[in-house]
Amino acid sequence: MNTEFERREFPLEYPFTISRGTQTTAEVVVVRVHDDEGTVGIGAAGPSAHYGETAGTVEAVMPDLLAVVERVDDPENVAKVEAGMRTVVEDNPAARTAVSIACHDLAAKRAGLPLYQYWGLDAEDSLDTSYTIGIDDAETMHEKTVEALDRGYTTLKVKLGTDRDEELLETVRNAAPDATLRVDANEAWTPKEAVRNIEWLDDYGVEFVEQPVPAEHTEGLKYVYERSKLPIAADESCITADDVPNIADRCDIANLKLMKTGGLREAKRLIHTARAHGLEVMCGCMAESNASIAAAAHLAPLLDYADLDGSLLLDRDDFAGVPMPAGHVDLQAVDRPGTGVQEN
Repeated sequence: MNTEFERREFPLEYPFTISRGTQTTAEVVVVRVHDDEGTVGIGAAGPSAHYGETAGTVEAVMPDLLAVVERVDDPENVAKVEAGMRTVVEDNPAARTAVSIACHDLAAKRAGLPLYQYWGLDAEDSLDTSYTIGIDDAETMHEKTVEALDRGYTTLKVKLGTDRDEELLETVRNAAPDATLRVDANEAWTPKEAVRNIEWLDDYGVEFVEQPVPAEHTEGLKYVYERSKLPIAADESCITADDVPNIADRCDIANLKLMKTGGLREAKRLIHTARAHGLEVMCGCMAESNASIAAAAHLAPLLDYADLDGSLLLDRDDFAGVPMPAGHVDLQAVDRPGTGVQEN
């Protein structure tokens, strides 16, 4: 077996603003794992500075991670690869996730099966992804909403966390009166602000509210959860399966992201842990290429909600993945083994 990696940068279709900043490009590190028969597994890291990672830190640790893959020399033994990676790089979950995806892609390809089938999942249990409307002026958010509807998206996630949140949410709702709306504050509110805001969010028919308060404010999350009219999803408060017991009495939905978990096996562990604690589960993403989103899409049969629009927000992507016509994660349309990712 041999391995390689490279850094790529993709422009976003629009500047993407959330409560803590604006992003115009997605930097990813693409990983390839080759077996001796010439089959190639592809994965990618979509790091987030919020969790202490950049494309540069991913590149820095990648040789050590890929050395583990070459030492194990068995693409089917992903458990040993993931355990080995944790012994050489404790942090950098996006970097470890990229390798995990590439190994899973290769293992499923060698088995001749799409990844969901390799895992024994049912593609008919798939679901739709939300499409995110980032913070902007009201006119631009109206235009983005209309464009999303024209593309067939029926579930929209609206980023909030400003001093004009109700104006922005009202703008989106007026443009999309029949759409399912979800709201993500990205830790921007105090607990009391969150409770007040949820009062009027409920009037607009919002489905649930994601991460209303800072992740470190665990009692604040509980305060909101106990007083909220709407379901609460924990994102920044939920990194790995070990976090689930700490949020189980503070939210309704655990939101995992592959780039937080450190690998696909840990992602599935988080899902099952959340289920055991009576939580619903959503899988989200960063602004990412299909080189990594494709793997997350294969988790869809295990989820209640999907927020897998990372590649849909790009102006271009060098990779194709799982088809998502009008936002539907269409695993049944995957006509090749592995995650379905291929270079355009």
